[in-house]
Amino acid sequence: MKEHYFFDNASTTWPKPEVVYDTMASAGRELGVNPGRSGYGLAFEAEQMIAQTRRRIGEFFSYRGDPNRVVFSLNATDSLNAALFGVLEPGDHVVTTRLEHNSVLRPLHYLERDHGVSVSYVGSDPEGYVDPEKIRSSVTNKTRMIVVNHASNVLGTVQDIESIGAIAREAGSVFVIDSCQSAGVIPIDFDEACIDLLTFTGHKGLFGPMGTGGMIVREGVAVRPTRYGGSGVDSLSPFQPEQYPYHLEAGTIALPGVAGLNAAQTWFAALGREQAQDRDKALGHTEACRLAQTHIHGVEMRHLMRLDRAFRSLDRVTVHGPATPDRRVSTLSISIEGMAADEAGAILDADYHVCVRAGLHCAPLVHHDLGTVSENGTIRFAPGYFTDDEDVDHAIQAVTEIAGLPKPTGGK
Repeated sequence: MKEHYFFDNASTTWPKPEVVYDTMASAGRELGVNPGRSGYGLAFEAEQMIAQTRRRIGEFFSYRGDPNRVVFSLNATDSLNAALFGVLEPGDHVVTTRLEHNSVLRPLHYLERDHGVSVSYVGSDPEGYVDPEKIRSSVTNKTRMIVVNHASNVLGTVQDIESIGAIAREAGSVFVIDSCQSAGVIPIDFDEACIDLLTFTGHKGLFGPMGTGGMIVREGVAVRPTRYGGSGVDSLSPFQPEQYPYHLEAGTIALPGVAGLNAAQTWFAALGREQAQDRDKALGHTEACRLAQTHIHGVEMRHLMRLDRAFRSLDRVTVHGPATPDRRVSTLSISIEGMAADEAGAILDADYHVCVRAGLHCAPLVHHDLGTVSENGTIRFAPGYFTDDEDVDHAIQAVTEIAGLPKPTGGK
């Protein structure tokens, strides 16, 4: 038996590519200076690495604008707060979905309660897909923003952001994407999807470290800073500089974390070039990373569909979400009849060393719609690129045995 059978990649990918660990250690030891704050060589070298990472992240998302508008943050939650509080004003209207994570829902609840912003929450079909026309019908002449979770962290469903983005562009609304569950496995074309603000986290599908994330801000989109402080430029000004990225970045950048993101981008590009049919063809970063994402997604979905088929064959197990591999990521939520999600998760951990996320997954409206709140949510399996067949076999055996246990007295 392995020490751990890890199925919590929707929470954070683990392990990371070895180059990420090695590069972070090297950055701390050999490049651990404050970038851009001083004129000496090491500081300039650190700033160059950060600038290269901005370019690579932009290219990864097929963003063709100014790389300085790739802004780093603590994580996607930090970026979503900056996007929502930095754009919306009293009287504005927002259209979002009932599939959103609390990193969207909670800021919107505060904006509704304290700042005079109104919000429409659009539901999905039983499988978890949002009809873009329902988004369109919710738009009013006051709709300042449409914010959408690209892939659900509960059901794994991937929304049609190209159609929704076209609706936002037509309405003159700012289109915000939460890419936490899709970035790294579903290629995103920033311009094709008419995205205005793309938020990302570093530690999930981008295979970077925790405590990293950011936002890409389309030129012409005005975002007020929500943090103020040192920037290393225009120090005489009493206000945050208008110049990007300093407009939205206050204080010292997490240099080892950005170095880890940079290393992960190198890993993506190398993996993509390995997948190319013509190995001699010179591939740019965007194209190589697209090939890598397609490959990673295929590996993850092979594992996911094995779990899906096995779990659907068990009498006491309910699988939530779509039964096909189309338009989804490798996130699978299940319920076991007569057993609360947290109880099942504890048994999987203690008796089988299987690491899953059991609970409401910070997405309460999804669970209200599924009817799983009374069961304390669902049991979420999220295989990753480094999952292997032994992991999947063991998980199937574990759930089969747990589902075969006698139901407690009074259980459902």
